[in-house]
Amino acid sequence: MKNQRIVGAHLSTSGGVDKAVERASGVGANALQIFSGSPRMWRRTSLDKILTEKIFANQEKYGVKSIFTHALYLVNLASDKLELAEKSITALVHDLEFDSHIKGEGVVVHIGSHQGRGFEAVKNDIVQRIAEVLEKTPEDSTFIIENSAGQNGKIASDLSEVRWLMDQLKSDRVSWCFDTCHGFAAGKALSGKDSVINEIEELGLLDTLACIHVNDSRDPFDSGRDRHANIGEGEIGLDILKVFLNDPRIKDIPLITEVPGEGDGPNAENVKRIWDLLD
Repeated sequence: MKNQRIVGAHLSTSGGVDKAVERASGVGANALQIFSGSPRMWRRTSLDKILTEKIFANQEKYGVKSIFTHALYLVNLASDKLELAEKSITALVHDLEFDSHIKGEGVVVHIGSHQGRGFEAVKNDIVQRIAEVLEKTPEDSTFIIENSAGQNGKIASDLSEVRWLMDQLKSDRVSWCFDTCHGFAAGKALSGKDSVINEIEELGLLDTLACIHVNDSRDPFDSGRDRHANIGEGEIGLDILKVFLNDPRIKDIPLITEVPGEGDGPNAENVKRIWDLLD
């Protein structure tokens, strides 16, 4: 069973996406998450400079099955500032085009913050803006909504918000990602009778769960803070993560870690810890 799981890491694309695929294999991963460019700059690399032949060849060579893209951190689809909203849409259009170009599994997006106005005040704008992104991008690209820790008015700490957005969009090109650190920080139990997986199932969100970000948390349960810790070194711990990751309802979902490693992102030790947790 374990050897059928998909376990990946968010890694650098320095030298090219094909090099990131090679790095994934080097840390013991069979999947990968990347940025299409700097996560803190609006400027993106032209797609004609990204040579897919090398990417696909390395995926075959190293057995890296899936590549997810993470949208840049500047995006805020809930903003009341039109210029920021337009920049966010433009950046996401590029990322979904990038996802299609590399035949990826989708683009994981932090929707943004309502900045104290509440979900009700911004939800229709969010739907309209995601719909615009979908309209402008290839049919084989996927928009993946990520849950949040809830800090500073971030959207989707409440999974019913994910459900509502997906119901309005009614698109098979929209799915979602559950981050263990974000969920834990938002007060979601990862094990026991109140496990968040039960809530996910009750909301009808299992079938659209595209990936799971496996991150420990530097902060306590229900802290509302989004700070990742290395696997087993945070407040969640190995025992709870083991129960969560081996729930049969999520056994086919790709697992991606974004932990700090030794300071520059996930390393082989953290990927190994995830593999060791799997039955």
